[in-house]
Amino acid sequence: MSPETLRVWQRRYDIDAAVKPGITTDTAEDNRRLRRENAELKKANEVLKAASVFFAKEPGRPRTK
Repeated sequence: MSPETLRVWQRRYDIDAAVKPGITTDTAEDNRRLRRENAELKKANEVLKAASVFFAKEPGRPRTK
């Protein structure tokens, strides 16, 4: 094991134990999860918008105002 690995682990431990300031491991994981979820929701929203436009243009459907 390299000294650099131990240094990184110690720094992470100090942050998680609130000995040093920084973003904790739990917070970082939550941020990653929320970013992924946000990206998925944006994609789903784009699909729904495209479907909405497609069905709004469908001939033979009465338009609502």
